[in-house]
Amino acid sequence: MAFKRGAPSGLLTRNNNAKHGACRVSVIALLLVSVCAPLVIITSRTTKLFSAGSASDDAAFSTRAEEMRRRAALEAIDALFPKEVLDIVSANPEDNEPLNLNVILTDLSSSWVQEESTFMTRKSSSYQNSRVVSEDDIKSKDLEIKESEGKEYDVKEGTEAPKAGENATVIAERKDLEISDARGNGIIKFVPNQDDEVTKLARKQQRLARQQQRLIALIQRDQEQVRKLEAEVIEKSKVVTNNITAKYSVWRRDPDYENPDALARLMRDQLIMARVYAYIAQSRGHYELVRDLKLRIKEHTLTLGDVTSDAELPPGADEKMKLMGELLLQAREKDYDKGVMVKKLRAMLQAAEDTARSLKKQGTFLSQLAAKTIPKGLHCFSQRLTVEFYALASKYREFPDQNKLEDPALFHYALFSDNILAAAVVVNSTITNAKDPSKHVFHVVTDKLNYGAMRMWFLLNPPGAATIQVESVDDFKWLNSSYCPVLKQLESAAMKEYYFKADNANTLAAGTSNLKYRNPKYLSMLNHLRFYLPEVYPKLDKILFLDDDIVVQKDLTGLWDIDLKGNVNGAVETCGPSFHRFNTYLNFSNPLIARNFKSDACGWAYGMNIFDLKQWKIQDITGIYHKWQSMNEERTLWKLGTLPPGLITFYKLTQPLEKSWHVLGLGYNPAIEETDIESAAVIHWNGNMKPWLEIAISKFKPYWSKYVKYDHPFLQQCNVNE
Repeated sequence: MAFKRGAPSGLLTRNNNAKHGACRVSVIALLLVSVCAPLVIITSRTTKLFSAGSASDDAAFSTRAEEMRRRAALEAIDALFPKEVLDIVSANPEDNEPLNLNVILTDLSSSWVQEESTFMTRKSSSYQNSRVVSEDDIKSKDLEIKESEGKEYDVKEGTEAPKAGENATVIAERKDLEISDARGNGIIKFVPNQDDEVTKLARKQQRLARQQQRLIALIQRDQEQVRKLEAEVIEKSKVVTNNITAKYSVWRRDPDYENPDALARLMRDQLIMARVYAYIAQSRGHYELVRDLKLRIKEHTLTLGDVTSDAELPPGADEKMKLMGELLLQAREKDYDKGVMVKKLRAMLQAAEDTARSLKKQGTFLSQLAAKTIPKGLHCFSQRLTVEFYALASKYREFPDQNKLEDPALFHYALFSDNILAAAVVVNSTITNAKDPSKHVFHVVTDKLNYGAMRMWFLLNPPGAATIQVESVDDFKWLNSSYCPVLKQLESAAMKEYYFKADNANTLAAGTSNLKYRNPKYLSMLNHLRFYLPEVYPKLDKILFLDDDIVVQKDLTGLWDIDLKGNVNGAVETCGPSFHRFNTYLNFSNPLIARNFKSDACGWAYGMNIFDLKQWKIQDITGIYHKWQSMNEERTLWKLGTLPPGLITFYKLTQPLEKSWHVLGLGYNPAIEETDIESAAVIHWNGNMKPWLEIAISKFKPYWSKYVKYDHPFLQQCNVNE
């Protein structure tokens, strides 16, 4: 029992300690509550007070910053925007929405950047609908405002370091800043937080859109220009008849580019189409159309005839052309097979080409024929002179001053011709342009047939103070077949057959190519006498050889002063890059020619040649000529003529002269410049179109005819007119 009643001392001690510990915890908790509660209240109140102060400060700061930015924007507004923008802003004072500048200037897209407090304007393709103020500009302004307020900012890496307690809303609002002008009109926004890639993509799309718009505008402008040009062409086009407008454009006439034969060519085109349609209509059984077309074809053929210009068309040609146009329009509406038309046109073209080739060959034949025939008037003229000469007493047949014929100190000319009028022009033109005619001596050689006529002309028309001699080639007894290879060859059967065999069946077809070389002048010794000058004039040192188809326009005495440098012949070269060279005249397929001459050696011209007769004798020029002429008996080295053997004989013995001494080509080339003719000392009608023939080139004929005495009675009686 004692045990139960009285507790042990250890246990009592433990219970007392537990009670005291619980009490201490309660006291400590009470103390903490009583101390921390006031602190929490104080802290919360302090925080609210601080936040309210900060908000008030921020609001004041924002107001001041906005006012400064407005003032800055107002100061620069005139420089930033064109007058049109300002006018729109002024006209919309109540509109508070952002102003879209693209409605004013669609091409104007720019950004305004202020660096170091200075606004600079530059174009930008990124924003079309706004004017943007740079983020650097805003932050530099912010920095200036903060510094003026005595506040501290961190501008490192483009961000502002907020103070403690500054909330994120204020910072976000500052970054999404809006600047308005003083009038409260259009707003310029800057959004610095847009992603770079998105911005670049937007810019690229806008740039492509603008390029596409510009391309469309250019295309539309080009199309408009084309339409304008077409309208102008249509206005200028004059159609023969309104019924065929835009049907047969080949028949239209453009008054700005009229040709003297425009209507004639138009009618010929209609004639061609009418024949094509008539052929097709006949095969389709449209006999009424065929009848009408044939009637119009006959009318057109009779109207055109040999017309070469519109002035030659008879009255009523325009009406016939209109009627033909209407009929062709009806035929075209039949819608015939185009393939058949093409075949018919090709057949007509082939026939026309065949006809053209035939006419060209015929023209060549007739040209050669005309060149080697003597006009009736000149033949009459020669006969009248011959009759007068042989009716003249012997004592009146001689020329004066015959003592000058062998004087080497004078200027001697050699002229070999059977054309009295041509020889008269050569002598007359030379004397007319000579400085001192008394020092000039003319040696004229002709054939037996024209000897009396030639002497009679110069007896009746003496060359003033000059001296003249007329001889007959038949009087040179030393010039015979035993000495001259050409005369010997002319006696051969082969040469006679070549020249005189009748080949009428093939004259046009086969003989045309050789007709040029069948000219009688190649048979005449007058043409080959030029290779015997020292034999004909043994006492002369120099002589000037002249053809009978030349006209002298200047004094020629300067030719005697030219240094020939040891050469025999002084002549003007005629070669070009690919013509008038040795291979044009000689047969270089022959080994004899190929071994001795260069194919590209430059050719020269007969017609006006100064010969050194002393060097001629030293070089034995006549012997060289005989040698090569004898080797060409079969005409295997060159064709007939005197130029090829001349090129061979005087090879490397010819001194080139200035081209102004001798201008050639008036007998075949109508493109010779007038300035070249006027400046030439001698002009030469080499070719078939001689100035005394009707086929002469008309624009060159006055240079020759002005030295002809057309008022002479014999010329008038023989109808030889200018």
